[in-house]
Amino acid sequence: MKIKHIGLVYDLRSAYLAEGYSEQDVAEFDSESTIDALEQAINANGYQVSRIGHGRQLNQRLINGERWDLVFSIAEGLKGRSREAQVPALLEMYGQPYVFSDPLTCAVTLDKYVAKKIILADGLATPAAALIHSKDDLREFRLPFPVFAKPVAEGTGKGISSRSRIDTIDALHNVAGQLLEDFPGQPVLVEAYLPGREFTTGILGTGHKARILGTLEVCIKDNAPAADYSYEVKELCEDFVDYVPVVKGDSLIDAVEALALASYRSLECRDTGRVDIRLDAAGTPCFIEINPLPGLHPHHSDLPMIATAMGMNYNDLIGGIIASAFDRV
Repeated sequence: MKIKHIGLVYDLRSAYLAEGYSEQDVAEFDSESTIDALEQAINANGYQVSRIGHGRQLNQRLINGERWDLVFSIAEGLKGRSREAQVPALLEMYGQPYVFSDPLTCAVTLDKYVAKKIILADGLATPAAALIHSKDDLREFRLPFPVFAKPVAEGTGKGISSRSRIDTIDALHNVAGQLLEDFPGQPVLVEAYLPGREFTTGILGTGHKARILGTLEVCIKDNAPAADYSYEVKELCEDFVDYVPVVKGDSLIDAVEALALASYRSLECRDTGRVDIRLDAAGTPCFIEINPLPGLHPHHSDLPMIATAMGMNYNDLIGGIIASAFDRV
């Protein structure tokens, strides 16, 4: 039997740092150790791997006529609110099968405000929100305090700090102004602050075959620089976060996981994803955001940590993601 050939597409932090980008610019990108682990896991599942590199390198190889049985892309893209959709769109243009969600889902889910609109349209719980394009928008601001402010289309906690939880309109002016300056061309998402427990749920599969992988409670330690899941806290999660496996069968966890799975299906994610859920003041689970391209470092990233907590090793996790993609195509 012919061994199936998988192309590996990724954005390396070191490559973009060498081009002069900042640590925060490349916070969502991957380390060499992640790519090494992925290649080893794909090989362990019986596939041949070709390292391709970032989206522009992929483009050149597609132009040159190269094709693979499947492309496994964890490339986040660099510019624009649809940057996570760039590689999937390129692959679709060439008729090249690939792992993970399609361009529409990747674009919609990166823009957290657009994702919330779809979640609300499907009757799922998410905190009330407003979008701030300029300080002039704050004249009409009506959400009750406290609120939480962050860039609308960033991941890895970028733009989130100890200042993100806000109690007054003056403080909101200051924080929103700084975010608009730090992330030009990108509005600020301001949401009603949810004071309850936080969970992250992993999902495997597509459509009616999608299933819950597991859930961890995210517990920020007292020594953390922020009480919420900020950029610095995420970057140093080993020091500042306890990830606690939940007790299955608990009615609250059942509700958290039901919301996560409904959100995943609502936003039409494929193969795998990770959903962040937080409880409001009444203890009701609410959708915060979803990541259709979750980090895949075997020890540092949330989805592999969920798999490990549920008794699934890293090779089996990657194998399950690939199997889901082959099942689709």
